[in-house]
Amino acid sequence: MSKKVCMFVWNHFTNDARVLRECTALSERGYSVDLICIHDPADKNLPKYEKRNENFNVYRVRRYPILLEYMQGFLRFLKKKKINLLLFFILWAAAVYVLPIFTVILTVFLGLLYKLKLIPWWIKANIYLRMVVKGYSKTYDIYHSNDLNTLLQGYVCSKWRFSGKKLVYDSHEVQTSRTGYNSKMYGKIEGFLLKKIDSMIVENNTRAKYNEDLYGFYPNVVHNYPFKKNGDFNKIISIHQMLNVPDDTKILLYQGGIQIGRGLEKLIQAAPLFKEGVLVFIGDGKQKPELMKLVSDLNLSEKVKFIPKVPLEDLPSYTKNAYLGFQVLNNICFNHWSASSNKLFEYMMSGVPVVACSFPEIKKVVEGEQIGICVDSHDYKDIARGVNKLIDDKALRDEFSRNCAEAKDKYNWEEEKVHFINVYHKLIM
Repeated sequence: MSKKVCMFVWNHFTNDARVLRECTALSERGYSVDLICIHDPADKNLPKYEKRNENFNVYRVRRYPILLEYMQGFLRFLKKKKINLLLFFILWAAAVYVLPIFTVILTVFLGLLYKLKLIPWWIKANIYLRMVVKGYSKTYDIYHSNDLNTLLQGYVCSKWRFSGKKLVYDSHEVQTSRTGYNSKMYGKIEGFLLKKIDSMIVENNTRAKYNEDLYGFYPNVVHNYPFKKNGDFNKIISIHQMLNVPDDTKILLYQGGIQIGRGLEKLIQAAPLFKEGVLVFIGDGKQKPELMKLVSDLNLSEKVKFIPKVPLEDLPSYTKNAYLGFQVLNNICFNHWSASSNKLFEYMMSGVPVVACSFPEIKKVVEGEQIGICVDSHDYKDIARGVNKLIDDKALRDEFSRNCAEAKDKYNWEEEKVHFINVYHKLIM
């Protein structure tokens, strides 16, 4: 009888390559996998349930509390009908007359949430609760939490029962030193919950050693390598045509989240120094409006272009256009300094040399496999130096590209998933 796995992830599961690979690997080995993630009400085409294969199902829980959704709908109705504050007060007074206790309690409740800025926490609590309820809806053998923001759900579902179940903690990031996780509370929560897990996975040996120094044990290492053949590699979606630039223009590509701390503003500052090419960003994120304004302020609209996030399965068809790719993380936290970086290996799979930061795990691959140039990612002039070296020396660039073709035989999920499956085999032995 196949083992049943309940996996949690705190996103919409539309572009999460690592979780897709892990769920697929388990389902191929006969495990029955249910992935619980979050629905996006803004995406009308996103289903709440998907059957990815015979053994792999995706369930998306409601993002907003029902009451909040009704209130949002009511406010949209008022705006659409152009109902003014006076008429709104009359409607509210009528509700007080018909249902006085309910209306007053609801008004006070929503007012307090708004005044105390607790609505985001109310939304998060709703998601947590719905994930736990869904995790309890079936009998599973193993629970798998991706990152700290789903570890509590996994703990409650696996251990708060008469017969405890196995719990895997898969930490994609360094939770105690990463952007947006500045409070010491996260370390305390992780330290407490780590005593309850049965197995832990991290991305590389640098992070495993950090975990050992912090918590006293060395977790399993499963690298974040992509599929060896991710998508149709014979297909190329022409970025040149999309952006209306000449076919012989060199595409200098960054693909991934547009977030603070990834050195993206340094790329824009470096762009005027590039001897050739167009800097292209593929992706979305909180920093994107800021970067687009910077491009406008510097009058670089002909030198820097933006493409929205593309489906994960199509990304290699875009990547193949690039003359070189960027991975220029800034050292603003241990999470960045210790990163292996999935996009580094995505470039590799497409034969695209890189200009990359000189952090230990990234430098080890770039210089060890001779697939690009490491630079000081905090210095836009040094980034430009690396780019221009590959522009000036096409033979070197092509050599790096050939080396990518060899290196991808080593750095791929087909090889790495053996270590991931072994983590599960140890749990069920």
